[in-house]
Amino acid sequence: MSTAARTAVIVDAVRTPSGRGKPGGALSGIHPVDLAAHVLRATIERNGLESTQIDDVLLGCVSQVGEQTLNIARQAVLAAGFDESVPGATIDRQCGSSQQAAHFAAQGVMAGQYDIVIAGGVESMSRVPLGVASAVAGSPFSPGLRARYPEGLVNQGVSAELVAQRWGLSRDALDAYAAQSHRRAGAAGEDDRFAGQIVPVQTDAGELDSDETVRPGTTAAGLAGLAPAFHTEELAARFPEIDWRITAGNSSPLTDGASAVLIMSEERARALGLTPRARFHAFAVAGDDPLMMLTGIIPATRRILERSGLGIDDLDAYEVNEAFASVPLAWAAEFGADAAKLNPWGGAIALGHALGSSGTRLLGTLLAHLEATGGRFGLQTMCEGGGMANATIIERL
Repeated sequence: MSTAARTAVIVDAVRTPSGRGKPGGALSGIHPVDLAAHVLRATIERNGLESTQIDDVLLGCVSQVGEQTLNIARQAVLAAGFDESVPGATIDRQCGSSQQAAHFAAQGVMAGQYDIVIAGGVESMSRVPLGVASAVAGSPFSPGLRARYPEGLVNQGVSAELVAQRWGLSRDALDAYAAQSHRRAGAAGEDDRFAGQIVPVQTDAGELDSDETVRPGTTAAGLAGLAPAFHTEELAARFPEIDWRITAGNSSPLTDGASAVLIMSEERARALGLTPRARFHAFAVAGDDPLMMLTGIIPATRRILERSGLGIDDLDAYEVNEAFASVPLAWAAEFGADAAKLNPWGGAIALGHALGSSGTRLLGTLLAHLEATGGRFGLQTMCEGGGMANATIIERL
């Protein structure tokens, strides 16, 4: 293993199609270990690698309970048929788990401790429902945490409401943005923009080769009829300033999916005859107010722009995870970002948010967009539970 290589590059990015994350969804019949194993196999097969060449597999997963417990990365390595010598580790930085996996992988390469790593993530929200860990094993809000926040923290939907309120984002604006996400994702799918990333999945109902969550015909007028999803009398009394505008339509759907990126030193890629597609230019991670929760993308973006020496106008595209429509809209308002560069092929509202998988799904989408448009620099950032965010800048090669 070389210790001289210091440039970490992306050679490939793959993902499953997005499946609706509820019983009956196209991927709901597939165990999450096998879903992750599918993208691991595809990664080495597409690039002519032997599994023994992989130094480590780092996978993100949020709900690490039941079928997603016992270090799902290692289970997926074994289910994929990789040599038993290949290790795996599972990472939880909430919605940014696989983005953090990519950070750790690239940083390991840059430090000379890895030559080739697969970073990715998986989440089966149909088989391991959101919140099931707390329901089974008890609340994570300890007496010490409750003492610091005696009024209590809230779920992400309420945080999305607080973001919309602080930035003055109307219900009409949120619904219009959500409808745009579906239109953009639908257009990208029609143009086969995702074809180079998606590895079809064989299901009992046949082969799934496109995203089940995209609805290109979605309109703002149609979304306007949906009721607020997070309003309760108790919360309304606690937050009288909120006028409750977050709905199922302007939020990301529950989703099943897996994704992976192949990361290695530029030296090793060229020795293997593989083409580096992009290099990691800068990284950042930040914490923020856990009540607002979803605003960490703002300090994370400020930090990564300072570290990289780039300005917002130097970036050719930005992938800001659409956990809720209020999140990218608040981010764009804060930075004066070009709306045309923001999630140009649609975001998680349309393409789905399979929690542990979303980080490397966004990374693959960003890379493909830069290649399709000739862009140079792209930014990815994701809000995360507990009030955190990751940010990544890649440079197309």
